[in-house]
Amino acid sequence: MASLLVSRRDIEFLLYEWLDVCARARRSGLSDHTRETLDAALDIYEAVAEAEFAPQNKLSDQRPPRLEDGAVTANPEQRAALQAFADAGLLAACLPERWGGMSLPYCVERAGMAFVIAAGASTAGYAFLTMANANLLLAYGSEAQRRRYITPMLTGKWMGTMCLSEPQAGSSLADIMTRAEPQSDGRYRLRGNKMWISAGDHDLAENIVHLVLAKVPDATGTLPAGTAGISLFVVPKYTVDVEGRRGARNDVTVAGLNHKMGYRGTSNCLLNFGEGRHLPEGSAGALGEIVGEEGRGLALMFHMMNEARIGVGMVAAALGSTGYLHALEYARNRRQGRLPGARDMRAPAVRLIEHADVRRMLLAQKALVEGALALVLYCAGLVDDLRSVDATTRTRSGRLLELLTPVAKSWPSKWGVIANDLAIQIHGGYGYTQDFNVEQFYRDNRLNPIHEGTVGIQAIDLLGRKVRSGDGEALADLGVEVRATLREAAAHPALAELGKMLECAWERLVVATRVLQDIVDPVERLANACCYLDAFGHVVVGWLWLQTASVIQRQSLRDADPYYRGKLAACRYYFRWEMPRVDRWLALLQPVERTPLEMRDEDF
Repeated sequence: MASLLVSRRDIEFLLYEWLDVCARARRSGLSDHTRETLDAALDIYEAVAEAEFAPQNKLSDQRPPRLEDGAVTANPEQRAALQAFADAGLLAACLPERWGGMSLPYCVERAGMAFVIAAGASTAGYAFLTMANANLLLAYGSEAQRRRYITPMLTGKWMGTMCLSEPQAGSSLADIMTRAEPQSDGRYRLRGNKMWISAGDHDLAENIVHLVLAKVPDATGTLPAGTAGISLFVVPKYTVDVEGRRGARNDVTVAGLNHKMGYRGTSNCLLNFGEGRHLPEGSAGALGEIVGEEGRGLALMFHMMNEARIGVGMVAAALGSTGYLHALEYARNRRQGRLPGARDMRAPAVRLIEHADVRRMLLAQKALVEGALALVLYCAGLVDDLRSVDATTRTRSGRLLELLTPVAKSWPSKWGVIANDLAIQIHGGYGYTQDFNVEQFYRDNRLNPIHEGTVGIQAIDLLGRKVRSGDGEALADLGVEVRATLREAAAHPALAELGKMLECAWERLVVATRVLQDIVDPVERLANACCYLDAFGHVVVGWLWLQTASVIQRQSLRDADPYYRGKLAACRYYFRWEMPRVDRWLALLQPVERTPLEMRDEDF
């Protein structure tokens, strides 16, 4: 039976037929990899997902981590799954052999992670955070920090987190108040509170390596204002000596657990730094080491945050995909009702998939989740291009990646949830019960439009910064790519209509961007930024759908292969049902629709 996690056939098409990952690996100096070695890596991910993550997914949802006597206890099944993941070398998959890695292309690693996420998203969250933590320390940590922290994390012995938000600040990092006081030995003592810390405490590893944003006070004891004064610190749950050995408990305390709607298998904590509970009297403050220079913390943390944002996009795409595959299986097997016009009520009920409206909902899911997978893997391919031997490719791919990162995070997050909603609808009343998995997929996916920067924050980032950066160079680069796709589509009569739709949508988007940039007042310019993000994301995914359709049109078996036929049908659906939304969103931007701006507090 085909996997109900993610379509392996779709993953292989996107990697090998569309992105040509083998050629990309050669350009990035990963010439040892072939189709066979990359397939073998995907086999490992799929096997670990099916054997270790899927069996404990519902248990981890129904029995989330518990806080008892100041310590968080998770399910032992999660520990076993994560250790199997580590033992397979998957925590270091993209890294070179020096770190125990396979030097996988990033887009292959993300594709492999899709299986693991779909099998157990909340358990995979611990691995995601640990990998991103290790990658940041590899990029910016001192040699001593790399030596002491990275290997234990990549072997699964220790795990990692990122500690940004605070109870009073939320997503406004300029307002954080955690203090880092310099000590005579070069270390710092941190005091403050961090909120919404995923994997902030648990018993799944021997140590937890926190990466913490904090501010160093000036000579008067005053914390610097704004984000420019933020520094980054590595603060382990247990102190680590110069040889990398675990020492005494650090002054990091779990103040409480957040009880979530979904993603329940990942502990989510309020952490207190500097309570003094774990240190001798008079020495309160969690011991930490600075990463990089003082005042550069937010810039360094964006390395982890941007990786996390692409990761969130993949989580959303994977959860949407497994919801679609579960709905498809249910629709093929569940018999209910008869088709309109049927006269013989004694005739057997038809399968759900024979009803036109069910096929519509399935096709909508397919168009959304396969578009989301393409978007995330395209961005992962841009990460691979940053290792290209060609400097021009590196520069251009870097600009495109910066531009598309907020889209890669937010578009799958928003539309993946909608796909999961449709999966519940296809199941009917059964989908609303815990007897079927689709309700958990929806609950798990609902977090993704919120964490690692809400949809609104990503919209402001895109319109307020990304399309403006470099005097619009990245947007111009994207325009070059879109026009190249339009030229190719024009060579295929079956795609001519769709190409014209994309061309019109792109031109309207460019005009809207120019009009919005001319608005001086930033409040007005960004008031409807979410409409801009929606339009931008839909156009980008339409562009990727047209690209993949063009690849299929070159295949001689496109009419005989059900996979290709289904892919082209999903592309047509996307253009005829989804792309018309772009007109509505852009109409709210030219001019900016002001009703929300003019609404007074008391009028609500």
